[in-house]
Amino acid sequence: MPHRILPILLMSTIMLQLEAQSITNYTTADGLVSDFVECIDIDMNDNVWIGTSNGVQMFDGSSWTLYNTISNTGMASDNIKEITCTSDGYVWAGTDYGVSAFSLISSNWVTFNSANGLVSNQVKSIDESLDDSDGVWIGTSQGVSFYSGFSWLSYSSPDLHWSGVNTTAFDSVGSKWFASPLAGITHFDGTNFTNYDTADGLLSQNVTALFIDEDDNKWIGTDLGMSVLDGSNTYFVEHIDMYSLPPPHDSINPVVDIAMDAYGRIWTGVYVGYLAEGGVAYWNGAEWEDFHVSDGLAGPNVKGLAIDSENNVWVATSTGISKISDIPSFSNEMNISEVNLFPNPSNNVVYLENKDKFIQGIGIYNNIGSLKYSNTSSQEKYNINVSSFSRGVYYICLYHSNGITTKKLILK
Repeated sequence: MPHRILPILLMSTIMLQLEAQSITNYTTADGLVSDFVECIDIDMNDNVWIGTSNGVQMFDGSSWTLYNTISNTGMASDNIKEITCTSDGYVWAGTDYGVSAFSLISSNWVTFNSANGLVSNQVKSIDESLDDSDGVWIGTSQGVSFYSGFSWLSYSSPDLHWSGVNTTAFDSVGSKWFASPLAGITHFDGTNFTNYDTADGLLSQNVTALFIDEDDNKWIGTDLGMSVLDGSNTYFVEHIDMYSLPPPHDSINPVVDIAMDAYGRIWTGVYVGYLAEGGVAYWNGAEWEDFHVSDGLAGPNVKGLAIDSENNVWVATSTGISKISDIPSFSNEMNISEVNLFPNPSNNVVYLENKDKFIQGIGIYNNIGSLKYSNTSSQEKYNINVSSFSRGVYYICLYHSNGITTKKLILK
């Protein structure tokens, strides 16, 4: 059963029905070419693509297909560092010797390197463009290159930090966001490059992963934990306790990867190298829930995450891969007798009342865990003006003698 983690900014006790989830592991005994899996992704047909030091492997749910340089001379290397499946039917494999693209239609591999367009051969990320310019953005140790399918365009120092690009993400207006190993994140609006780092509130300069959700919140994985930059790019929220560790290491959560499922839950992989401890956790809008080796994961050294169309979460580790299935899509709230929240949805004033006992205080948090309102007085009824709040989902924490209850509030 996953363990409960309370984020630094959000104290709630949503009771999740977690007993239904199951974990299935795959190792060399099941067909994997190597248990040390570097990366993982899902193609448009829900096939699982796995990058190892022995080549690329595809798993269709029953059989395994291996691609390596022995049988596929178009591949750059067997030592695969990154893998990405794009919506146009290609699988991209990043190596230290360039990037190779495999067509699901023609079953051919072709390699690109610094000799034919790539800014650097050492590939760190591959991300499909989400705007009108179809193509892929390939992060490297010296910058980023965009391939349209016909031509290349690259950005490097001084526009981007000399340490390179670990990942590229895209917001709703088509701007690009680049994660740097040593300089935070950079926003590119097509003309200007704007940097955000620790001076602006980011946890660490070492950004390891980046994901932008449907509200344009930037979930930024670092070597110290998760920072979230809100959709208006004005403030950061910290999450440093996604995955439970024993004290005094409980607030060290180096992020390996970030993904989001169809229910809007953010998933992250965490691994603390010097402790050889790690796992995965997801943010349900109110708190983090995590999965350990003791819950059934193949191993603690998480290398990557991928989510298929049925919301199965695939976890790449150095000791095999795990599939987490049947994860509940909803939470059951702890009940306090006669607690009423109305109107909900709302856009002006909401009323919260408890007829049986006094609520001892309340707090309202947005969907990234930032406190937006608090009242520590003990009252039987609260009138809360939310007209200045942005539209979206909020969580009201009710503090009372029996503990804490969380109610969901929708502002429209």
